[in-house]
Amino acid sequence: MKYLIPIFCIFLFANCKNESQHVVTSDIDLFWKAYDQIITTEDSTEQLKQLKELYLDQGSPGLNGIIRARNYTPQEYLGAINDYPLFWASVRENTYQAKTLSRKLEVGVHKLKQLYPDLKPAKIYFTIGALRTNGTVIDSMLLIGSELAMGDENTVTTEFPERLGHLPSFFKNNPIKSVVALNIHEYIHTQQNAVGGYDLLSQSVFEGVAEFVPVIALGEASTTPAINYGKANENKVKESFSKELFSPWIYNWIWNSLDNEFGVRDLGYYVGYAMAEKYYEQATDKKQAIKDLIELDYQDQEAIEAFVDKTHYFDKSIEVLKREFEDSRPTVVNIVEFENGSQQVNPNLEQLTIEFSTPMDQNYRSTDFGELGKDHCPEIKTIKFNDEGTKATYFINLEPNKHYQMLVDYGYRTLNAIPLKPFLIEFSTTKY
Repeated sequence: MKYLIPIFCIFLFANCKNESQHVVTSDIDLFWKAYDQIITTEDSTEQLKQLKELYLDQGSPGLNGIIRARNYTPQEYLGAINDYPLFWASVRENTYQAKTLSRKLEVGVHKLKQLYPDLKPAKIYFTIGALRTNGTVIDSMLLIGSELAMGDENTVTTEFPERLGHLPSFFKNNPIKSVVALNIHEYIHTQQNAVGGYDLLSQSVFEGVAEFVPVIALGEASTTPAINYGKANENKVKESFSKELFSPWIYNWIWNSLDNEFGVRDLGYYVGYAMAEKYYEQATDKKQAIKDLIELDYQDQEAIEAFVDKTHYFDKSIEVLKREFEDSRPTVVNIVEFENGSQQVNPNLEQLTIEFSTPMDQNYRSTDFGELGKDHCPEIKTIKFNDEGTKATYFINLEPNKHYQMLVDYGYRTLNAIPLKPFLIEFSTTKY
């Protein structure tokens, strides 16, 4: 019995040493040291000095990474610190739990390694950002925004402006209880062979796989609200998603606000999760299925579409869905001032109005050069929609005796993010 104690101590020491190699929590203490100094003065120059010297300049590679990943600025940090004192006071003690949670994370990574033996090493950084991510990945680093990820139902959100209106419901779901799963989700992203997809479908699969694999690795159900909502409303979600799945505009479904038809964020995660789950359930070799999911090429259109067809998630094939999507895309149906291709356009014309087949989202305009390049594109002063969003008027300057091209492209989109079919406007002006 006397030999067990030193053996146990050796094991414990080795385990603690292993933790320090994989999980870094030093930014938590640095932030609060800086915070305590910043709030002692209202001098913005002194606050900036304290932030830089005590936090930003001393931070870990993970802090530098999360700043780079989210383009955080020192001014953004100071704005958050000064504007939300009740929030920071309510979340402070929770952030210190990072050191305890790091042990659970080591267990989670070990379980993931058993499930996926080809797991590559990555480092987890508990850091503090400025309220725009609870977790992300850059290179082989997992970056945890602890001010969000470590919140709970008692986190104070009464100071938040409308742009942070999604956070009260986020904290009500006690994200601190899901920190291990969140980290394994982000760990999966470090193993995937791309930083994301190329359209809504591929990005949803990318995120959904990272949400599904931790469920298998940890043996715990996802607590992400989108997953539970999607399971309870699958047909409605699937029908709506299938109308947008090839759109390059993902923000109705991923990293979006609550201001959507379902009132739930990130339902694209659920769709990808559901496809990953179906693929796994249908597989006879479960370990190989996990390997397939993680190593899927998310930038390869053929590979993604073949995978989706294999899951049989949708009632129709990808080929049929793609044809229906293309048929649904809006078009330019008319140029008001002249016929496209006209050789007799008056060079004194000051506006050009295009008419769409359906109302467009007036927050977006998108115009490119034709194949003749910039020199043959009209000088555009501004673009304005009519009230209904069915017409866009270009206010332009033209020269006499010149051939023009202007490509109205897919940056124009409908209110549900269906991109415009590109339309080349081409004409020539007279001498006068």
